[in-house]
Amino acid sequence: MIETERLILRGWRDDDVAPFLAMGNDAEVMRYLGPPMTRADAESVRDRMNALLADQGYCFWALERKADGAFLGFCGIKPGPEGTPIAGELEIGWRLRRDAWGHGYAREAAVASLDWAWGNTSTPQVAAMTVLANTQSWGLMERLGMQRDHGAGFDHPAISDDSPLKRHILYRIVRPISRPVAP
Repeated sequence: MIETERLILRGWRDDDVAPFLAMGNDAEVMRYLGPPMTRADAESVRDRMNALLADQGYCFWALERKADGAFLGFCGIKPGPEGTPIAGELEIGWRLRRDAWGHGYAREAAVASLDWAWGNTSTPQVAAMTVLANTQSWGLMERLGMQRDHGAGFDHPAISDDSPLKRHILYRIVRPISRPVAP
C-alpha cells in the first residue's frame, strides 16, 4: 500500500469491481481506451492486478480517496505488454473515473508510483503509452518529466487493425541520478 496526502494506492478488492465497471462503461473515460467493459472484463482486471501484486509486489493499484474511501480508478506500474516495444520494461499507467478528473489525483498517484518504482526496483527507466489523440494522458506524462520517444511509435497488437486507437506513442522517464538502484 502507498499513501499520499489524499490517496491510497492498494491491491484490488471485490467491491472495486462495480465502480470499475461503471468507469469502463463511461464513454468519455473509454474514449481512447477501447470498447465498453463487461463485468467479466472488470473482474479479470482485478484478478490480473492482484496476481501481479502477489508475484511482483506492484501492479496498477486501485486508487482510493482517503477523505471518503471512494474508488477513483487505478494508477501504478506493471510489466509492459508482450508484443509492444515496452515488453520487459516497467510501464506506468492510470485511469480515473470522470468526476475525479481535474483534481490532480492522477499526477499525485503517478508521482507516488514513480517514487515507489525508484525506491523498490532496479529499473533504469519507466515507460508509458497512449494514443496521440489522448492529449490529457500524454500531457500528464510530460508534466511528470517523461520524454516522448519519437522513434518508438507502434501499432498495439491487442487493438484491431481498423481501430483509430491502433497507433500508440511512447514516453519514458529515466531513473533520477539522486535515486540509486534499489538493492
